[in-house]
Amino acid sequence: MSVKITALEAENVKRIKAVALTPAPTGLTLVGGNNNQGKTSVLDALAWALGGEKFRPNAAQRDGAVAPAHLRVTLSNGVVVERKGKNSSLTVTDPTGRRSGQQLLNAFVEPLALDLPRFMEASDKEKADILLRIIGIGNELHLRDMEIKSIYDKRTFTGQLAQQKKHFADELISYPDAPEQPLSASDLIRQQQDILARNGENQRKRSQLSQLENKSRTLAQRREQLEAELARLTEEQAALTTDLYAARKSTEDLQDESTAELEASIQSIEETNRKVRANLEKARAEDEAAKYASDYDKLTDAIEQKRKERLALLNGADLPLPELSVEDGALTYKGKRWRDMSGSDQLRVAAAIIRRLNPDCGFVLLDKLEQMDMTTLEEFGHWLEAEGLQAIATRVSTGSECQIIIEDGMVKGADLPVLSAAPTQTRTWTKGAF
Repeated sequence: MSVKITALEAENVKRIKAVALTPAPTGLTLVGGNNNQGKTSVLDALAWALGGEKFRPNAAQRDGAVAPAHLRVTLSNGVVVERKGKNSSLTVTDPTGRRSGQQLLNAFVEPLALDLPRFMEASDKEKADILLRIIGIGNELHLRDMEIKSIYDKRTFTGQLAQQKKHFADELISYPDAPEQPLSASDLIRQQQDILARNGENQRKRSQLSQLENKSRTLAQRREQLEAELARLTEEQAALTTDLYAARKSTEDLQDESTAELEASIQSIEETNRKVRANLEKARAEDEAAKYASDYDKLTDAIEQKRKERLALLNGADLPLPELSVEDGALTYKGKRWRDMSGSDQLRVAAAIIRRLNPDCGFVLLDKLEQMDMTTLEEFGHWLEAEGLQAIATRVSTGSECQIIIEDGMVKGADLPVLSAAPTQTRTWTKGAF
């Protein structure tokens, strides 16, 4: 069972003249009153009694008081805490009657339960560190966060490179009509030489035909003059006629090839190759851009996987409240960071975390709950009851929602000295109380 405050009696502490308080064992006990009447002094008295000298008010003694400050707090585990005398000496008595000191209280009193503003005013990282320390996954979660940050930074750099490469590729000029590879001048010259050689052979054959025709004409003319040699010439002419026939046949289908296209290619080879190189450079740039874009997508997948692992780690932890988490090193509740939470959610988160810091401490002190409307107060009180948590709080109000009203340092309506009077009975929040 966690320890609760069962009674407080205080005299001459800060603004308190004489106050007795018996808070409800669970739920919300509101100490109300106007400003400067001693409400916060009640919480300061409890914090001083239970937290030790570090919670001692700067001006602990009430102005104008003749008697010294006197505090008596009774706890649900039977421990009685008392401060009295000129030096406000501490006496802690356990249920067996043995006397002890602050060390006994430190075992079950959580300092943050006495100083909730210290937690609520802490940085986002400090709150997150407290939560992670409670659930015991701080180191593992930090490792996941570092891995995610490393991949995220790498992905950011990769994305920037991909954008730069794409922009560079888009700026490059391309020539769709250029060949895929640069041209070779030696290959073109060799092709030209082959054509010229074939054309030379054609010319040789034409020249041979002309010679044969000339010779044929000469022989015909001489035939008339050389009748004596007719037989021999006739035989020679017959052979020549055969050769002539073959030569004519071989030249009928001859057609010279043009070297104009190759000559133009040779002349424009540098321009063509410039275009080819431009196309190749653009293609390489586009390939690089596509590669970095692909790497970016893979890193995005890796980040998502790490985030899933991180979420699984948190989901598997025993959290003080459902929907509590740590995102980017900051505590969140229902997806909202501290500054975006409502005042009631902030108090709920703070109370739950402080309760988990020391489960033996079953109470928390809250100051200035006037920011809560009546509905929120009631909801907060029901939640405290469900958690078995006791909260003693102050509120600038004299309404019926307050279980005790402080007026001029005393409980309104009480006349007897506190440490000799019966404690005022209080109630807690119940459904339909308003």
